[in-house]
Amino acid sequence: MFLLIVSLVVVLPLIELYVIVQVGQEVGLLPTVASLIAISAVGTSLVKREGMRVYKDFTSAIQRGEEPSTQIVHGVCVLAAGVFLFAPGFISDALAITLLLPPTRALATRLVLRRSRSKITVIRATHSGPIVETRGTLASSFDVIDVDPHEGENK
Repeated sequence: MFLLIVSLVVVLPLIELYVIVQVGQEVGLLPTVASLIAISAVGTSLVKREGMRVYKDFTSAIQRGEEPSTQIVHGVCVLAAGVFLFAPGFISDALAITLLLPPTRALATRLVLRRSRSKITVIRATHSGPIVETRGTLASSFDVIDVDPHEGENK
């Protein structure tokens, strides 16, 4: 993980600078700067559109009472795309646009959820008993059972 962070912070900007200089030598300074600005503007509008779509999917999943895990992964992809668009460069812009594509987000979602489901224990509790009033406050009449999610595992 440390090497990944170092490469993103140190190596990627150096590669971006190299690519920008190479493109600038081929097409000139003004077209290079104009294309970087145009890609960032188009990408920003795509991030806004896809972000709103993910937000609507997230809220509708919650209203249906479903787990919004897919929408959360999509939201992280859109957020990462926004960060990549914030950094100037052609490589980061290509990564951002790739993350904004729905098929790429679906692939990322499958990979993340497959990996995380084996590591996460979800315990759901529901209560359908009557609600009674106790000294002016509402309280549910039910028994609390403390459950250890790792009970019975070999340690």
